Amino acid sequence: MVSKENNLPSLYVELNKFGRHGEYERALKVANRILGIFQDEDAAIHCKVICLIQLSKFNDALQLIAKNPKISIHLEFEKAYCLYRLNQVAESLKVVSNIQNPCLKIKELKAQILYRLEKYEDCFSVYRDIIKNSSDDYEDERETNLAAVLVNLTAEGSSIDIPELRDHTYELTYNAACRLVAKGVQGDRSNLIEAEKKLRLAENMCKEALEEDGATEEEIEDELGIIRVQLGYCLQLQGREKEAQALYSNALKAKPDDIALVAVASNNLVTLNKDQNVFDSKKRMKSATHEGLEHKLISCQRRSVAYNQCLLALYTNQGDHCQQLCKKLIKDHPEMSAEATFVRAVQLSKEGKVKEAVTILLKQSSNKDLSMKLACVQLLLSHGDRKEAIEILENLNPNHKALPGIVSALVTLHMAENNREKASAVLKEAVSHYKSNKENTGNLGMLWRQAANFHLRGGEVKVAAASLESLLEASPLDTKTLAQLVVAYAQFSPAKAQALSKQLPPLDHLAEAIDVDALETSNWVIGMKVVKKKVEPSPGKIGTGTSGERERKKNKRKRKGNLPKNYDASSAPDPERWLPRHERSGFRKKRDRRNRDATMKGTQGAAAGGSDLYDITKMPVNAKPSPNPRQSPAVESSGPRQQQRKVQQKKKKKGGKW
Repeated sequence: MVSKENNLPSLYVELNKFGRHGEYERALKVANRILGIFQDEDAAIHCKVICLIQLSKFNDALQLIAKNPKISIHLEFEKAYCLYRLNQVAESLKVVSNIQNPCLKIKELKAQILYRLEKYEDCFSVYRDIIKNSSDDYEDERETNLAAVLVNLTAEGSSIDIPELRDHTYELTYNAACRLVAKGVQGDRSNLIEAEKKLRLAENMCKEALEEDGATEEEIEDELGIIRVQLGYCLQLQGREKEAQALYSNALKAKPDDIALVAVASNNLVTLNKDQNVFDSKKRMKSATHEGLEHKLISCQRRSVAYNQCLLALYTNQGDHCQQLCKKLIKDHPEMSAEATFVRAVQLSKEGKVKEAVTILLKQSSNKDLSMKLACVQLLLSHGDRKEAIEILENLNPNHKALPGIVSALVTLHMAENNREKASAVLKEAVSHYKSNKENTGNLGMLWRQAANFHLRGGEVKVAAASLESLLEASPLDTKTLAQLVVAYAQFSPAKAQALSKQLPPLDHLAEAIDVDALETSNWVIGMKVVKKKVEPSPGKIGTGTSGERERKKNKRKRKGNLPKNYDASSAPDPERWLPRHERSGFRKKRDRRNRDATMKGTQGAAAGGSDLYDITKMPVNAKPSPNPRQSPAVESSGPRQQQRKVQQKKKKKGGKW
């Protein structure tokens, strides 16, 4: 026993040497030898736990801590770290939170746990405390982690006063660019251009820094892949989809080891494909839904991938699979229940199950959810079911039902059903609603105008007058509304019309801006044929209005005409030169050579004297000409579009040309 105790210091020396050199397998064997001699040796137990953690044997480390409750009080950090690495993040946070007066490493572990749990505000507070109360060689790493927390706070729209950080390293520059991208997503698109510049700068800085550290090309490409995928996302938000697609594809061709990077790039390629190239999208979606990604991606990324998976199943007409994915999306991400329900309804509508789709939407919608009910109306109208669509719109709450768009839709649908009374009732109800609720009504001029016109056409003058009164209150200087109201009053209250007509501007003021001459000379008054166009002299040319100008035109010398070559000025011209040649006195008709010989009459080859048989001058008086056997009866000529010309086509020889 004395020899074993004397051997203990040498074993600890050996254990320390293996630990400093990172030979944890050999160090673990030495720790086991020590514990074989002394089972309650606390230092050896602690060293064994560290060796197991370094060898990623976290379950074995937790079991060892649980077997030694006396020393477990001093191994709270190791226990919390093992739970964190085993993705038991909530249990790890409990362990860390129970530690009184935590040291620096406990605080840093707690910040990492809070970041994994997406409690970014608490994480920001812990990191800010660490940076203020520490000064060592890990300042850049802590500042980089703090910048990552600020990116997520910006994406959430947090109201925390976010400090400005340095960007002297490529990690900080990258995080600053990500923060600008988050601002661009929220609506300020000018930040995307600045983010693109910072991402390209971070790419160059990363390449230079890793080359100086002696990193291999593969390591450099892996690190650059993250920056390039983020750059692709920034370009995609700007609408430069081809450039983004090239960056995603190149990043995937490099086959990075980071499965989270592969998932993000694959998912973004699926969104670029949309409903096209679905076979490629199915292959990409397998990479985006790889096992183990639930701990690598944050919740918003997992939510987007799951939603895109539902849409892809919809585009590929996988009805049952789409329904299953939508139900899983609602279970895992309840905040996406509305989007998932929409996808389910569209899928059922594609299969012709409109009633079932409407039932799902109405079941999901609440009294305040207008979008679901409008989707039901759209589905019903697309299949021609107007009555049920009207019923859904009629059952909306008063605030939604009085919206101008809903009022317009209801009036249109009632008129399509030839129910003018209900259409009039909808307008009356909207007018009365806005009269009783004057706050936050906005500009309702178009609604009042349409209601007044509708009731005027229907003969409901008093209701129309009420709408015009509301419209006149909103815009007292509107002459058109004033005139319409005078016309409406004149039909049931002439005294009001007379009093209100005094507010109309006098005719002299109305006629001030009217050009009477222009009206008289305009084409629409007396017609196009009667109006004489007024000719205005073009600039730089002599006008045609004065007598001197007309005299200059008359005195203008014309070009001398050309005379024939045989022209004789002493002889008088032929008086018949203007008559046609066949009407002149000296015209002689040419003799037809075919009639020189009487024997040549008739068809060629006919017998002599046979022509007398067909000569009408030599026929008897009572004789009738015999019909030509070759002549066909008359047929009405068909139109030129119906006539078809037969075209003789040449047959194509085998192996030859036409």
